[in-house]
Amino acid sequence: MVFQHRRYGLFAPFVYLALLLLSLLSFAAPAAAAGGRLVLAYGDSLTAGYQLRPGEGFAPQLQAELRRRGLDATVHNAGVSGDTTAQGRARLSWVLQSLPEKPDLVILALGANDMLRGQPPAQAKANLAAMIGEFQKRGIPILLAGMLAAPNMGAVYAREFNAIYPSLAKEYKLQLYPFFTEGVTGNPALQLADGMHPNAAGARLMARNVAPLVERLLKAAP
Repeated sequence: MVFQHRRYGLFAPFVYLALLLLSLLSFAAPAAAAGGRLVLAYGDSLTAGYQLRPGEGFAPQLQAELRRRGLDATVHNAGVSGDTTAQGRARLSWVLQSLPEKPDLVILALGANDMLRGQPPAQAKANLAAMIGEFQKRGIPILLAGMLAAPNMGAVYAREFNAIYPSLAKEYKLQLYPFFTEGVTGNPALQLADGMHPNAAGARLMARNVAPLVERLLKAAP
């Protein structure tokens, strides 16, 4: 979810660049079989599967859940650990151009790192709005995955940040999943030792929680 700049000091930009390049390498892979539905999981470490083994992260577990529901769907993992909304916005065009076909649905799950770094909520909202506009311009339906501010951010900040996602969903007429880590946050049994990221069981719960909305949106899409 968050990139520890203080830990890496002067090497932080190079470490982030290396992580970004490793994540982007997967975008060139074939995204979906012909005739199947393509879901783009676009976010940060919560979608990237931070510190989890292959198959344990949110994207592959959502794909497995959708297939259990009888949907021929591929979930393409476009999560980059540490990404803020600004970084997600900056790489969006490249990611979409790298895909072999237009996604049938995007799960937009960014903003957690903006919050953890105390960045202005208005800035995060503007970046998310720009990404939403780009997806809609390309005719890609959106499931907006919301986030809530941590208690230590203070009441004023929390009020402003927490209003971002419902406001955007209303303005752009989007399906909103209010809290992406619902049921995981605050539950040590479903988190890694850092107390922020989901473990394999936590990612499975996130996938199962989101799957009904994804299924409904895919069935409604042309």
